[in-house]
Amino acid sequence: MELILASNSPRRKELLAQITTQFRIVPSLFGETARGLSACDTVLLFSREKAREVHSRFPAAAVLGADTVVALGGKVLGKPKNATYASKMLHSLSGKTHSVFTGVCLIAGDIEEEFYTETKVTFHTLSDELIGEYIESVRPFDKAGAYGIQDGFPLVERYEGSYTNIVGLPVEETRSLLLRRNLI
Repeated sequence: MELILASNSPRRKELLAQITTQFRIVPSLFGETARGLSACDTVLLFSREKAREVHSRFPAAAVLGADTVVALGGKVLGKPKNATYASKMLHSLSGKTHSVFTGVCLIAGDIEEEFYTETKVTFHTLSDELIGEYIESVRPFDKAGAYGIQDGFPLVERYEGSYTNIVGLPVEETRSLLLRRNLI
């Protein structure tokens, strides 16, 4: 059965390639809109809807959908619209611990299986200069919480849990799912 990654994310493509090279990418047409849900419910809903939308076009394939959000104090931080929002997000995360949630949904035939992973991340206290330089250099408008741990900037002091979850796809859990379903 062909495996399709329902994502435009270059980071998810790289992470899935650590598990298998036998997949193709078909971006989902599902439009993510905030719905007032908890972080874990948001990533489960969005990953499920992304997978379902692509599976509706490719019903013979196994489709993997994923979504990542950052949560701080119960508030879900998605992708910033512009530099002003990115700056506000990074200032809100500065010196604090937040959670990164990634939801993953696999649809293969009549089977639909999903899970989410949570990783706790603590930021250093960030200066205005560092935040400005980061936004200007990285342009993190496609990243939940306005940052990528892999970007090479000293934003993160420490994390507890899966590094690849923070990047956008929890590799170990996804590998287990694909193995269990005989897709790798």
